[in-house]
Amino acid sequence: MQLNPYLFFNGNCQEAFEFYEQCLGGKIAMKFLNENAPPEGQMTEMPGEKIMHIRLEVGDWVLMGGDCPPQMFEESKGFRVNLAIDDPAESERIFHLLAENGTVQMPIQQTFWAFRFGMVTDRFGTPWMVNCEKES
Repeated sequence: MQLNPYLFFNGNCQEAFEFYEQCLGGKIAMKFLNENAPPEGQMTEMPGEKIMHIRLEVGDWVLMGGDCPPQMFEESKGFRVNLAIDDPAESERIFHLLAENGTVQMPIQQTFWAFRFGMVTDRFGTPWMVNCEKES
């Protein structure tokens, strides 16, 4: 079994995933536009150039998402995507990229359990935790 976060966007999924690809060092492995689905599979309330499904692979980790029809979109609440990073410098780099034009809830810093830990909501509305844990 594999658990993968699936993120919904209000029309800016393409921009978000291109940013995540660059920021996290991954590769967009799959992308379906609404207009490329067969007519019976298209979401008629969503423009054709919007993302129906996208898959980003970062090592063994997978992040998926898509654009949501405007009347169905809700802001993300009650969760965060956790990034477990081994290198403190890399955790700092990624945190600061995610924080650009976003909202920092907890600045990245040393804690009793981590060399670096911080919480941020990026400019696309995705809430993240960046965690570089100490060995227990």
